[in-house]
Amino acid sequence: MKKRIVFSSIQPSGQITLGNYLGCLLHWKSFQKNYKCIYGIADLHSITTKKIRKEKEIYKFSLDLCAYYLSCGINHKKSIIFLQSEVPQHTQLYWILNCFTKVNDLKRMTQFKKILLEKRVTNSGIFTYPVLMASDILLYQTNLVPIGLDQKQHMELVKKIGKNFNAIYGKTFILPKYFIPRIGSKIMSLQNPKLKMSKSDPNNSGKILVLENVELIKKKILKSVTDSENPPNIRYDLSKKPGVSNLLEILACIKKKNIKELEKKFFDTKSYKKFKCIVAEEVCKKIEKIQKKYFFIRKEENYLKSILLKGSIIAKKIAKKNLTKIYQKLHLK
Repeated sequence: MKKRIVFSSIQPSGQITLGNYLGCLLHWKSFQKNYKCIYGIADLHSITTKKIRKEKEIYKFSLDLCAYYLSCGINHKKSIIFLQSEVPQHTQLYWILNCFTKVNDLKRMTQFKKILLEKRVTNSGIFTYPVLMASDILLYQTNLVPIGLDQKQHMELVKKIGKNFNAIYGKTFILPKYFIPRIGSKIMSLQNPKLKMSKSDPNNSGKILVLENVELIKKKILKSVTDSENPPNIRYDLSKKPGVSNLLEILACIKKKNIKELEKKFFDTKSYKKFKCIVAEEVCKKIEKIQKKYFFIRKEENYLKSILLKGSIIAKKIAKKNLTKIYQKLHLK
């Protein structure tokens, strides 16, 4: 039986955070068993920010990200790992889909409105970002897209764009479903658990980078914000106990346990310090394994380049075949 297709990608914009790992890469690995997985390195998406456009080492970042994929369990023999800019069909379909996307739908995107409010919108690429995302996904006739909680609105738009095209030209695109993990889809800052953990956070203590020194990671977790409840109560409550809830989510992802199970385990642990020590130990243990693989693989630059080259050739073959069918529907050559 033909395997269903999973597609996802990450921008090569520097180091990945613990949130990136727990929210997506950890799940990407598990999809390889039952799906045909296509995992992109979204270098075209990354140039919407001025900082990355000025960075001369964007290809280096892409190789870094490829090494991250491999060290987090993505098997290049089971999955297609490719560079977005090596497959021109992404931008070709992007233009076509622009013509089936309403301006008002793009204006409604909360991420765009947030950037606009912060006066960080400097180019139209930020505005039409979701259309390129739609192109990435629809181009491969994707069945399932693993996403973070903050991408849900974009995915609804992806389906709407595909639906708009299908309504005129008949069933052309598969309208994909999305997968949001029950836990770990939005790991929060260790210092401000109301905000998502981000590599751009100016407060270094709030984020964990996967390649950081493990002793520093341990210190960050031990200094993470909890609450003043007395006696300390380790339970999951996002509104009243966001700091403790965040640590529970991190531990649940690492140990592959459900939250209720962990709440029961720590019911008699009336010490946040002891709880933090356990979380820190498990996180550091997992990250040390990833780091060991990463630093070994990253030295093999030609090996990484060969994986991206092979993946891009396969991705291009699939993309070309699918785009040809779309061109035929539009009576384009």
